Amino acid sequence: MKKTLFSLAIAASALLSLAACSTKSETSDVNNFHIQRGTNLSHWLSQSEERGEARRQHIQEDDFNRLESLGFDFVRIPIDEVQFWDENGKKLPEAWELLTNAINMAEKHHLRTIVDLHIIRSHYFNAVLEGKGDQNTLFSSEKAQQDLIEMWYQLSDVLKGYSNDSVAYEFMNEPVADDHEQWNDLIIKVHKALREREPQRTLVIGSNMWQSYETIKYLKVPENDKNIILSFHYYNPMILTHYGAWWTPIGKYTGKVNYPGVLVSKEDYEAAPDSVKQLLDENHYTTQVWDINKIREDFKDAIAAAKKYNLQLFCGEWGVYEPVDRELAYKWTKDMLTVFKENNIAWTTWCYDADFGFWDQKKNDFKDKGLVDLLTEK
Repeated sequence: MKKTLFSLAIAASALLSLAACSTKSETSDVNNFHIQRGTNLSHWLSQSEERGEARRQHIQEDDFNRLESLGFDFVRIPIDEVQFWDENGKKLPEAWELLTNAINMAEKHHLRTIVDLHIIRSHYFNAVLEGKGDQNTLFSSEKAQQDLIEMWYQLSDVLKGYSNDSVAYEFMNEPVADDHEQWNDLIIKVHKALREREPQRTLVIGSNMWQSYETIKYLKVPENDKNIILSFHYYNPMILTHYGAWWTPIGKYTGKVNYPGVLVSKEDYEAAPDSVKQLLDENHYTTQVWDINKIREDFKDAIAAAKKYNLQLFCGEWGVYEPVDRELAYKWTKDMLTVFKENNIAWTTWCYDADFGFWDQKKNDFKDKGLVDLLTEK
């Protein structure tokens, strides 16, 4: 009888072990939110004046089907406060419906989703560049910080039903705090607030000053939380990736750009206006060699931070402005993809269908098939 009871106990223990192994990752320490290759669905629920039917039609199920068939495994969806809440903090229902529909379609097509709170009324990453720096009150106002937390409470109320393996939250895009500790302090506040609501949701946390690779070494990550992804953005060299971009100072340069190698020749430098020469000097564009080894060097601090915290590393934005010479764009893209692969860095291109993208929604066709073939390794 004792032998029988002992055998039954062993069998029961084995069944419990099997059950534990098959339980969804929400009950384990680390989520199964693994990502590799994605794109930003930008200028839709963020940085766009589209409303009504135009906004409803902008992203449809065939977009998610296309991304799945191309081999992408996730999307980053930037959202803006002005599209989701009015000035009194009241929800604007249609945007919320569009977001949840998008997540549902992403899940249907085996794509994970990062919901990125991109621009809020108290913080816009380009405010200083546009002479609106006084509008960035987030890091000096307790109320603005509590408003940010309240926005995430409301987002969590709507999104918490989605699997931790399917949906992640990026609680703010490209912070521009005057002091790195201001951003670190806010991280602690928002992290604590979200963890009280959702103990295991994957959170994406980026570095200060436009999510720069240069500042990630100053980032302080909440301890003992393995459901965090570290994020940085990379558009260097800007003179190449943003060539002709009207909203950037370096976009005023109209001479030739070389890549790989020294980006601007002495002849092109001499032909540039004095104001542009200053930018070229400040960024060492006439002396620094830019190539794959420069990219590797730039990524070192980000890679070291991910190893330090034993967390996944993610480049949330990178890409080349549409008017840039395609040969240069492809050379840079190839080098970026190589470095990503060498270091197991997940990425989302900026972007899917806007001015850095590869898809043309109006023509319903690829506007840059060469780029998408590179990205998908065709």
